[in-house]
Amino acid sequence: MAAEAEIEDGALASAATKKKGRGRIMLIAGVAAAVIVIGAGSYFFLFANKPKETVESTASAAVAPNTFIFNLPEMTVNLSSPEGSENFMKLTIALEVADEEMMKTIQPRMAKVIDAFQVYLRELRKSDLEGSAGIYRLKEELLRRVNVAIAPAQVENVLFKELLVQ
Repeated sequence: MAAEAEIEDGALASAATKKKGRGRIMLIAGVAAAVIVIGAGSYFFLFANKPKETVESTASAAVAPNTFIFNLPEMTVNLSSPEGSENFMKLTIALEVADEEMMKTIQPRMAKVIDAFQVYLRELRKSDLEGSAGIYRLKEELLRRVNVAIAPAQVENVLFKELLVQ
């Protein structure tokens, strides 16, 4: 009986060794498959050609019409401050217009534009200009005011060349 027990123990040990070997082989095969999948995915993500839609949209963006820049004089204004401290804002703005004819149309109305800007800017507080949201609101309000002042002509965009708040 002892010999049969030893044979059974040996058979069990060899069966366990076979299962352990299969597990290692499966683990190695799984890791290799994962590496291949990750490598192929990163290749297609990083090196594959752009789809036609992206190439066509890039080409149409490059054909966008030219715009012209109309520079305004530098403005320095006192900001509204209820606590008695003096705050100043130094501002240099450029207006983006569609064509040269628009620049000629705007030129005689520049006094109205600067007046509209000055009235609005003097009512601002320093806290109104904090963060990117404050600057974005300022830009949108100036665009609205310039378009009201020069109507029916329209300005495409207001560009900040310099903006200093003290």
